[in-house]
Amino acid sequence: MDRLACVDLPAFALQLLKRQHPEWQGQPAAVVSKETPQGEVLVTCEKARQLGVLPGLRYAAALGLAPDLRARALDPLVLTREVDALTDQLRRISPDVEPMGNTPGVFWLNAGGFHRLNRSLAEWAKRARRLLKKNGYRATVAVGFSRFGTYALARAKQGIVLLDSPAQERALARRVPLDRLELRPTLRIRLTKLGQRTTGDLLDLPANGLLERFGPELYQLHRLAAGEVWHPLQPQPDEPELAEQLILDAPTDSATALTFLAKRLLDPLLKKVLAHHQLLTRLELHLSLDHAGTHTEEIRPAAPTFDTDQLLDLIRLRLESITIEHPVAELKLVATGVPQTTEQLQLFAQHPRRDLQAAERAFARLRAEFGPQAVVTVKLKEGHLPEARFTFEPLEKFNLPTVEPTAPKRQLIRRLLTKPIPLQPRPVCGPRGCHLDGLGTEPITELKGPYLISGGWWMRPVEREYYFATTAQQNTLWIYFDRQRRRWCIQGEVD
Repeated sequence: MDRLACVDLPAFALQLLKRQHPEWQGQPAAVVSKETPQGEVLVTCEKARQLGVLPGLRYAAALGLAPDLRARALDPLVLTREVDALTDQLRRISPDVEPMGNTPGVFWLNAGGFHRLNRSLAEWAKRARRLLKKNGYRATVAVGFSRFGTYALARAKQGIVLLDSPAQERALARRVPLDRLELRPTLRIRLTKLGQRTTGDLLDLPANGLLERFGPELYQLHRLAAGEVWHPLQPQPDEPELAEQLILDAPTDSATALTFLAKRLLDPLLKKVLAHHQLLTRLELHLSLDHAGTHTEEIRPAAPTFDTDQLLDLIRLRLESITIEHPVAELKLVATGVPQTTEQLQLFAQHPRRDLQAAERAFARLRAEFGPQAVVTVKLKEGHLPEARFTFEPLEKFNLPTVEPTAPKRQLIRRLLTKPIPLQPRPVCGPRGCHLDGLGTEPITELKGPYLISGGWWMRPVEREYYFATTAQQNTLWIYFDRQRRRWCIQGEVD
């Protein structure tokens, strides 16, 4: 009989977040959709669960239950990249690995036949846990016979669960609490009110009644738990790496020599990309230093391309802008491609006066010379304080601004500082008037305000008095007095 294993990384997003915040260990912690009072709790740790913090609560309500709760939002792209990396790692244990699409951190593995390569399936499961522990994750491995049975027991147990028969798997799966499964919070609450707390309670209900009363989500879960539907393992295909590498006869730290050697690798690499009917969209340079580890740089062209000269120019700019502390003994180029697209031909194409492709090429050169974070754009977001209402994100694609066809009106522009600048604890009065930051600065001739901002009780109390301060040179500063810390700061200026 085929054996199937489910690997569950409990609270995967939270484990990933705790790697970024090691000081959270031992504290109740959660992942939220956004760091505001109305943000939704997505994932919680066991200590937070014991305090009543469950997924679906609002951040403010969770803080009411656990005042010491540590919480942050996590970029979904970071989760996706980590799932892909772990999928590659788990292929060392089994060639067939299927990540669960709607639940990051859950993987199904084909466990059939591995008892012949290991002393037992338990030993094989231990290897999987050791591999994940080496990557910094706690994991539960359940080896059984069905998708639902292994998934439910991996979510409810810890360590290794080895099932001897389908009957044992079904019996243990019936005892799994419903709050361990991936159910919508509103659905879970409705079931709890009806006294349905375990998978067995759910299976005792009629499937058609669940469909009529609760909808297709619970109906499909009932059928899956009852064994009425069966889905074969759908392993994620292992994409071949598009790479070329070269071992240098003599290690060198010359940017010119390395650019020349990169050209030798670039032509065959682009042929591989073309053979997969793709265009290159990202290029990684792995520089193996002489007895000093590996240094990695990333090159991104303005648009998916097959242009050797353009890529070589970006490589040259990147190599000339970095400092290589040790000679390079091995050079490796790794390409990431995207499927080719055929642009639609237009008989009467209108070409704007501004060349967007030229702008993209210029930005690509800036990224190559100064790094991927050199070109960013401002994105507005919800926030309580002025400095929290925007963030900088890498600019992936340049677009022309949309301009209203009306006569522009003269407007004042408020320029915010990414971090407020502290001033003296209190203004100083001199012969020419009041000075904000010592007698050597311009005196203030007019002060408008205060405009009050208070709140932040869910994280850290904030009480600020904002003013518009006009100096003797007619410069307008946006300043505030922080009541909690008893100090003045500059938030920005007005042009």
